[in-house]
Amino acid sequence: YTILSRVHSDRNVYPSAGVLFVHVLEREYFKGEFPPYPKPGEISNDPITFNTNLMGYPDRPGWLRYIQRTPYSDGVLYGSPTVENVGKPTIIEITAYNRRTFETARHNLIINIMSAEDFPLPYQAEFFIRNMNVEEMLASEVLGDFLGAVKNVWQPERLNAINITSALDRGGRVPLPINDMKEGVYVMVGADVPFSSCLREVENPQNQLRCSQEMEPVITCDKKFRTQFHIDWCKISLVDNTKQVSTFQEVVRGEGILPDGGEYKPPSDTLKSRDYYSDFLITLAVPSAIALVLFLILAYIMCCRREGVEKRNMQTPDIQLVHHSAIQKSTKELRDMSKNREIAWPLSTLPVFHPVTGEIVPPLHTDTYDNTSMPLMQTQQNLPHQTRIPQQQSAGQY
Repeated sequence: YTILSRVHSDRNVYPSAGVLFVHVLEREYFKGEFPPYPKPGEISNDPITFNTNLMGYPDRPGWLRYIQRTPYSDGVLYGSPTVENVGKPTIIEITAYNRRTFETARHNLIINIMSAEDFPLPYQAEFFIRNMNVEEMLASEVLGDFLGAVKNVWQPERLNAINITSALDRGGRVPLPINDMKEGVYVMVGADVPFSSCLREVENPQNQLRCSQEMEPVITCDKKFRTQFHIDWCKISLVDNTKQVSTFQEVVRGEGILPDGGEYKPPSDTLKSRDYYSDFLITLAVPSAIALVLFLILAYIMCCRREGVEKRNMQTPDIQLVHHSAIQKSTKELRDMSKNREIAWPLSTLPVFHPVTGEIVPPLHTDTYDNTSMPLMQTQQNLPHQTRIPQQQSAGQY
């Protein structure tokens, strides 16, 4: 089902195209190439990290991924080789870094991709396992258990693990460190027989409705996975390549010479004149005419339909007109009387600064001035039509 190999110097591996390839970078192997601790007999547990890249390039091929959780865990190269790289040796440079001594060790991994006779398998199913991380699923015993469960449900003659992808690479979110939550992993397998009735139960309308409502669908064979693998059946993908029509068209490459299309004939110099009068009427004359009509209607309503003062007085009762005229006369008399008053401005309204020079105006009275006897309102003098109030005389004088 998968190809596993241990790390060695300049190791040659022969994976098959379309079949999952896993290569483990064991820390125990590289510990022998780094100097031990000063104290003899002490167990070496140096933190070691790995860097992998295609020879001559800064990164790995597109089909090859690498994962290492911590410097104290092994690194894993995994992926599904493509058919385009069949027969082309791929050299991967593996550099190990000792984080204690800052020393490095380099090895080459030569990947010779072979063509698979039974690939591609026509029926492919992709499962999403929620309780697994990608490095846990890449272990040979765990992957073997999962393929055994799938084979028990599907009953194929040939079954291959095609690819494994972390949920984080599909846009998933990093899980919270609560209750040992996992990020999830997608596992794609291929077989040579049609899908079983158990796998087809996901396509039932009842299960589709439950998935749309974020509920668990009812799958009869889920108990065969539930003991070790928690599968999200709403995210399962079933692909039948036998029913898919290939839209690929082979490109026929020519000699790079355009076919002879005859002599070039430029357009004539004499162009036919065009009448723009109709365009003018549509774009300018018609909107202008509509605007003019609306303006005339508005002018008639505003100017020619006014009732006027005379018509208003004719429709108003005489007693109401008399009252209105009396109110207007009284208001006019009060305004005329208020204009003739000459009252001294209150002290609160006097300017603090001179209106022309801007200098500070000195106060009208000194600080020692007794203002307790000052009246609240100034006496009004020299006012026309003012009636004097008789002053109270002292006792005994009349």
